[in-house]
Amino acid sequence: MINLETEYLGLNLRNPLVASSSGLTNSIYKLEALEKSGIGAIVLKSLFEEQMMAEVSNLLNNPEGDYPEASDYVAAYVKSRSVEQYLNLIHEARQSVSVPIIASINCFSMGEWIKLAKDIELAGADAIELNIFFLNSGVYASALEYEQQYYKITKEVSASVSIPVAVKISPYFSNTITVVNGLKANGAKGVVLFNKFYQPDIDIQKLSLVSGEVFSHKHDFYQTLRWVALTSGLISKFDISASTGVHEWESVVKMLLAGASTVQLCSVLYQQGNGIVSQFITCLEEWMNQQGFNNIADYKGRLNLGQASDPVVYERSQFMRYYASRD
Repeated sequence: MINLETEYLGLNLRNPLVASSSGLTNSIYKLEALEKSGIGAIVLKSLFEEQMMAEVSNLLNNPEGDYPEASDYVAAYVKSRSVEQYLNLIHEARQSVSVPIIASINCFSMGEWIKLAKDIELAGADAIELNIFFLNSGVYASALEYEQQYYKITKEVSASVSIPVAVKISPYFSNTITVVNGLKANGAKGVVLFNKFYQPDIDIQKLSLVSGEVFSHKHDFYQTLRWVALTSGLISKFDISASTGVHEWESVVKMLLAGASTVQLCSVLYQQGNGIVSQFITCLEEWMNQQGFNNIADYKGRLNLGQASDPVVYERSQFMRYYASRD
């Protein structure tokens, strides 16, 4: 009998499919629908300190309610309300769904990272996903400067809570493996590869900046696959959740073969609905049955850097072999 159960961050999941942090994970109704679809775990929509501060700024800049002496009170109230709503979502989720609930936070001040992490643990979250991103755009800033911020946040948050902490990072590092190893050394139990950020575009008719494509594309999966395989092969006993570019069930299989513990879904859920989860599960079971695999552990990491018969493929950066084989 096919068994899709797996382990991620020390949590037992009924299958490796995880609903990524998004607008699809911001209410009990949506969480219940995802659980019913067969999802293995859910990452709640991120709580952004920056978003809270923007809301505070909008209120304080409202001329109809401009009372300077009340600024501190308003700021504290808005932040408290946002946090309270998020903590209530966690608490209610624990009462309403049985799959693991992973909270997600993004802050810019160390005190907020730690305080929110502690509150999230008390609210009942099974784990925390740190959504960290600092854009290294300084002319004279070193890569190490930025990497140290990731390590510091990870270390402080991990030390402040007893539930497992994963870090969701971008692909924009000079050495992703070194960064992941540093996160592990500073207390992280896993890493999410990769985050998808807001992308700017230019409207050439209006000569203005606009938002770029919101959803990932299925071809984005190749970058994630490479780094999942490299990271899995070089850093042992560390969980990897593959994210960005997973639009087909075959991509799920490939990520698991590359060494991922779980595979996060987001854009495909928006575009095809929750029903895609059961389709992925059925196809995954059929594939495992055809290959003679009974458990995820039978093939997880089988084609990562350390176990593939031709691991140099993951490190190749040129197309010489491809073009040389063509007439």
